[in-house]
Amino acid sequence: MIEKLDDLYGRATNKALRLRAYRPAIVATATPIVSFTFDDVPDTALTAGARILEAHGVRGSFYIAGGLAGRVEPGRTLIDLDGCRELAARGHEIGCHTYAHDAVRRLGPSALAADLDRNAAYLAEIEGARARRNFAFPYNAGSIPALPELGRRYRTCRAAGDRINRGPTDLNFLNAVEIRQPEESALALTARIEEVAREPGWLIFFTHDVAETPTDYGCRPETLDRLVGHAVAKGCVVETVDAALNRLGLAA
Repeated sequence: MIEKLDDLYGRATNKALRLRAYRPAIVATATPIVSFTFDDVPDTALTAGARILEAHGVRGSFYIAGGLAGRVEPGRTLIDLDGCRELAARGHEIGCHTYAHDAVRRLGPSALAADLDRNAAYLAEIEGARARRNFAFPYNAGSIPALPELGRRYRTCRAAGDRINRGPTDLNFLNAVEIRQPEESALALTARIEEVAREPGWLIFFTHDVAETPTDYGCRPETLDRLVGHAVAKGCVVETVDAALNRLGLAA
């Protein structure tokens, strides 16, 4: 019962966040933009996901929660500090996913600040300190009280939403489309690429593992390869979240 109420509260919070932008911006572009992002970052996101992006001459954004480093879970193992450094050295963007990977709405102001400070220190070990990174909500669970703290620290905050970012957009709650199981649904996401190619905007994909036997929250390597290749073939600019913001002139 408690878990059900928490889920209902989370859904209501996300709906409220969609109704009123905390950091409003206008996404206006004549060129379709696509970003591929990875949450938690299982090791296959490095060994397969990053490799696929690089084969197409593009890079992705990887949202790291330092507290998950090296953790072994059913169906996946999370990358460690060396894996994060390898991603950065290969030109991929490193973003923040909190340290403990708790839903942000469950943390009070001081606990949230301490957690984000801890992850900032972890990320600084990867590629040095940066003034402002990009952030992804764990579980895509937003929090209204956390918005001022998140807006102060990060260029953007990404959730889900299953929408393309175009026109009025909230930089503190960017929309993204999930690549996940069943595999047939993941493969069908080429339609979203065709949509953004017809009516340019900023399409952000997110996934987790990229494995021959993926978890419910990942996809197979050939599926990711097809999506990246399709975006390139359709004339989309495929780049990291940070690079897309620079192209759009947003969140300096």
